[in-house]
Amino acid sequence: MAITTADPIRLLDLTRLVSRAGRPLTGVDRVEYAWLDHLCGLGLPFYGLARTSLGYVLLDARGCSALRDRVRDGKWGPADPLSRLVRGIDPGRARAEADLRRLCIARCVKPLLGRMLRRHLPRGVHYVNLGHTNLTDRVIAALKSRESRIAVLVHDTIPLDAPQYQRPGAVDRFAAFLARVGRCADAVICNSEQTRADVARHLGTAMPEAVVAPLGIDVAAPGVPPEGPWTQPYFVTVGTIEPRKNHALLLDLWPEIPDAHLLICGSRGWENHRTFARLDARPKRVHELPGLSDTQIAALLAGSAGMLFPSLAEGYGLPPAEAAALGVPVLCNDLPIYREVLGNIPVYADASDRYLWRNKIREMAAHHRAGQDGRGQAAPIFDPPTWESHFNKALTLI
Repeated sequence: MAITTADPIRLLDLTRLVSRAGRPLTGVDRVEYAWLDHLCGLGLPFYGLARTSLGYVLLDARGCSALRDRVRDGKWGPADPLSRLVRGIDPGRARAEADLRRLCIARCVKPLLGRMLRRHLPRGVHYVNLGHTNLTDRVIAALKSRESRIAVLVHDTIPLDAPQYQRPGAVDRFAAFLARVGRCADAVICNSEQTRADVARHLGTAMPEAVVAPLGIDVAAPGVPPEGPWTQPYFVTVGTIEPRKNHALLLDLWPEIPDAHLLICGSRGWENHRTFARLDARPKRVHELPGLSDTQIAALLAGSAGMLFPSLAEGYGLPPAEAAALGVPVLCNDLPIYREVLGNIPVYADASDRYLWRNKIREMAAHHRAGQDGRGQAAPIFDPPTWESHFNKALTLI
């Protein structure tokens, strides 16, 4: 992207990324990391802000670059004495927060955030919140005291549109978050036209200026696949095991899918006890594989008969897009967001039609056994959105 002297100084909120230290990055985490990596590569002054267990830390560009390297490599320093003041803190997060204290140019307890920003930031800094965290009244007031421009990336409005799939309290928290976006944000970044329309529907006349900037699709090079008892043909599904992802449909169907294995790549989430109990019963030809790296998942996908994704609601749906970018057949629920992002690449089947899902999976398995693409024809070519395009669009507003 072309850089000019008019480029603003940006303040990137890194709270969510730091809170996930030591865990595999999920979709939202990947977006925050992509922004951090991009801003580090521009060679321009910028800052990072993170809320920690003991208050706030402020990083300059050098500190942000060091943080980026730690997130990328998973190499964190030791916990420090202050870490012992926080009871029950996850060890990985304790090490990350200790590193932040070592890297930062300033830190403060929560009530002194405004004073810290006034002392260290120029007026008119452009604040970017990507993780739906830390957009609090305290942060907004501190930013406004520096005449900051506030931009927020809204990933989806699923908590309001599909509240039955949410953890307790999540709907109220998201409603409050979106209300603050409408009240205080100067710009909204949306990952799709679907999300822009959903945000506008909820905010009405309070909708800030918005830009649609589809997320870049990272295609991991296949590495060495993990070993296991599965054999060909096998299918892969990727994502946190939560009700919205609809693993229950696949578990219902699998006794009717002869000789094929199902690999569930993802950690257990929340409010899904019945599905967890079914997995604990170790159903035949079903394998739960949490904690895999991107390259391991890519390797499993590359050898699979296809990606299965019966999710009931999505804001973007990165796993099917990543599978399509690898040339892997995709069978997914017929959601508008997939039509927008993937067009005619997947095989679509309504998640309520168990008969159709069963038959499509059987067809894909048969094609795979015959050495054909899972669709029984030449694989359509998917030209995935790029991060370069995302930033070219998003940074026009901020």
